[in-house]
Amino acid sequence: MSVDTAQRRVPVSRGRLPLGVYLLAFSLFAMGSAEFLLAGVLPEIADDLRISLSSAGALISTFAVGVVVGGPPFAIVTLRWPRRTTLVTTQVIFAGAVTIGLLTDSYAVLLATRFVCGLAYAGYWAVAAVTAVGLVASDRAARASGVVVSGLSLAMIAGGPAGALLSHFTGWRGGFWGVVALTAAGALSSLLAMPATGTGQEPSVRRELRTMRRPRLWLVYAVTVLSLAAYMISFNYLAAFLTDITGIPGVWVPAVLALFGIGAFAGLSIGGRIADRRPSQALLAGALGTAAGSVLLAVLARHASAVVPLVLLLGVAGFVLNPAIYGRVFAIASTAPTLAGATTVSAFQLGISLVPALAGAALNAGAGITSVAWIGAALAAGVVPIVLLDRAFSRSPMTADGPGPTG
Repeated sequence: MSVDTAQRRVPVSRGRLPLGVYLLAFSLFAMGSAEFLLAGVLPEIADDLRISLSSAGALISTFAVGVVVGGPPFAIVTLRWPRRTTLVTTQVIFAGAVTIGLLTDSYAVLLATRFVCGLAYAGYWAVAAVTAVGLVASDRAARASGVVVSGLSLAMIAGGPAGALLSHFTGWRGGFWGVVALTAAGALSSLLAMPATGTGQEPSVRRELRTMRRPRLWLVYAVTVLSLAAYMISFNYLAAFLTDITGIPGVWVPAVLALFGIGAFAGLSIGGRIADRRPSQALLAGALGTAAGSVLLAVLARHASAVVPLVLLLGVAGFVLNPAIYGRVFAIASTAPTLAGATTVSAFQLGISLVPALAGAALNAGAGITSVAWIGAALAAGVVPIVLLDRAFSRSPMTADGPGPTG
């Protein structure tokens, strides 16, 4: 039996996280950059393919649909594969689909490749999260998950903009060729340096499906959807908020957006360090911080001296939640984590996908741009009772949903 097939848990020291965790974060950064790059080159794609801007925008929606619907089925199909094999396979599929899209002038083919990219991206993200947990001791699972997710936040604040800048000088395809190169490098690194991980049990589709019936798991998914939408709705409309309401010159907007990214990294670090021992406190702190920050953004919108630091704090509060979310999922679904992890990825993407609909409804009804901050506050406030309910279930001796820290 090969090392991969044996699916052994790799012992690690109590110091720095193992290299494999950072390789996973790098690969998620590479693939995630393609998601955030597209928004920056939509006009160029529309002109090149001679399609409308709204048709070009469908490329974003198609990718999102692939992520939302693709993760769980992909997890079932690859359940019995060694995780290293699954990681490399999803990266190869992703890079191949991007390459086909770059070599075609057909809108229909490009649309199909974006859907395939979403499927592969969801599959990689789900397995990467489970793999990270397998690389560390159980009391460091949330921290390892936070590092992996940091690859995605880096893609949002650096990979996407850098790719768009490259495309500005080379044509819209240039940035995506960069994504292909980085993804290929990640696949090769995974093949050569990623150790085998596993739960020590024979994979079972029936056990995975049975785990998905646990009510506490769906409480965490509700937290995921609401919390992601809560801070992303303010982030997505932050440029318009800063220029139209706060009066910050457009040249300074990228710097303020970068502050959100700095806050996100700080939040992931803080959340990763406290979520393993006290997940409920991390979730509550993130939700309450996001709600308070959103309210203050709306109330103090015209005061740049208040808005700028609030953007930083909103990044901290929003991303404190993410390691705790993964910590709760893998604690509840410790004996069958793959499908549960894949569904978490779908929940993340669903939360992001809700933002345009919620913001659009308010803005089309005539509400001002500050309404998005109020919506974010309401969504974050909705997280609090769900977290409290999960904590009550965790502490109840009658609950049989599985082991895990109560926070």
